[in-house]
Amino acid sequence: MPNLTETISWLGRYYSARIPVVIVRSQEPARALNAIQSAGVKHQGMPFYLHSSAKGLTELSGGQAVTDDRSLHGALDYATTAFQSRDNVNFVFLDIDDLESESSTSRHLAEVARIAEPRMGSITIVTSKPVWPGLARLGMTVELDLPDHDELLDVITGLVEQHRHLPGFVIEWQMDDMRRAAEILSGVMQTEAVNIVTTLLANGTLLVDDLGELATFKDQIFGGTAGVERVKVSADDAQVGGLTALREWLSKRERRMKEDLTGTKITPPKGVVLVGVPGCGKSLSAKAVAHDWGLPLYRLDLAAVLGMYVGQSESRLREALEGAERVAPCVLWIDEIEKGLAGAGSDSTGVTTRLVGQFLYWLQESKSKVFTVATANDVRQLPPELLRKGRFDEVFFVDLPDERERAEIIRLSFRYKFEQEPSAFLVDELVRASDGFAGSDITATISELANDQLERDATGVIDESLAIQAFSNVVPFSRTNPEEVAYIRQWGLERAIPANGGGGPAVSAAKAAPPAPGSGRRVVL
Repeated sequence: MPNLTETISWLGRYYSARIPVVIVRSQEPARALNAIQSAGVKHQGMPFYLHSSAKGLTELSGGQAVTDDRSLHGALDYATTAFQSRDNVNFVFLDIDDLESESSTSRHLAEVARIAEPRMGSITIVTSKPVWPGLARLGMTVELDLPDHDELLDVITGLVEQHRHLPGFVIEWQMDDMRRAAEILSGVMQTEAVNIVTTLLANGTLLVDDLGELATFKDQIFGGTAGVERVKVSADDAQVGGLTALREWLSKRERRMKEDLTGTKITPPKGVVLVGVPGCGKSLSAKAVAHDWGLPLYRLDLAAVLGMYVGQSESRLREALEGAERVAPCVLWIDEIEKGLAGAGSDSTGVTTRLVGQFLYWLQESKSKVFTVATANDVRQLPPELLRKGRFDEVFFVDLPDERERAEIIRLSFRYKFEQEPSAFLVDELVRASDGFAGSDITATISELANDQLERDATGVIDESLAIQAFSNVVPFSRTNPEEVAYIRQWGLERAIPANGGGGPAVSAAKAAPPAPGSGRRVVL
């Protein structure tokens, strides 16, 4: 869809061509009206009138009332008389209901447009909804997209500079900060952007740290999208042990997610699929990415998307993905994606197949800064087309942590739960005792240790013998389900990049496992 500059250009051409019906599709009537006024400047000799439910019929430029009758019916009667008596008259209508289908209102407008055409008159309708084809086909339609980065930057810059030197205001934002703000606020309406920035200014300050609040305000606007929920991320979520190869790969993509790529051929990263042994940090990695990049994290719940009626699931998924694009830049987390997309080609209704196709199309075609992190445990249920290049940037295999990674996870867990560093002796003993453990096995065991010591009023002290005993009592998933782990490892080695960095004991073990007709109209330049 065109931005404001393109919309003004199209409207100017339509008015020059004397199109009898011009439909402006927009969620922002005030902004659309500004575009119409800018396009009408070229045709100053032509009268433009505006009708709205609040003010009735007025002159577009000066706002002076034309008639006492504020009703739509009265405005259409006035327009009919004007079209019959004069050439090149223009009427703009806001806030009209009942235009989506054939109704008395849509038929009346179509009839007035037919009267206007021989006298080169024009009707412009501003609406956010579809228009009855019988009316829309009499003219042309232009869709005014939400403000792009440059337009938002102009709005934000104007507000900031207006307050920079006023007494009582402390403004830290510079041009780079305002560009970052425009990037974060992409997907909001101009009025919403103004509301957000002025709310920050209401504190009397505009600090660099306030940039983090923009995503919170934006979430308040789009928080009601079905199937998409905001996930709060804390500093603790960034504490991920191991997965060095994955973390290095992600660090190289951070710049593309944050920089303004407008006017370049560079595209933002699409996302990753994390497959592997349960409990090894796949879900935690999604939270860590959002924290490290300073982006909001949203979780797409595919189970909530599925509807009971034909077409409902597809509609809900489309709305959820559009919602994710509106809150971009962001991280979109899809946990256990295989459960939501499993069964493609096998369900009798074909719903899952259509959902897979719709989701894959969005992955491949979307240019928004939505970084998707999809996790999967049961790789056998993954649709093969999901892993094709062009959808996700990469597929990573998350294996059981090796000795070095287990030591890192143990230290992180003790620091978090006991707020102190474990001894080198204890770390070595627990590394040996935790062979075959997933990261979640380690963190859960140390958490239980902390809870147990709290109950015994022994907080702040690490009982090494008790810790070693607790680790020896754990039976990890890799021992209760060795065949499942072996299959996952074999799949990961053949089809994915090791997230753990490769070369460690865990990978070695995996290797061993199995137009309307012309009317004689004159173009007015």
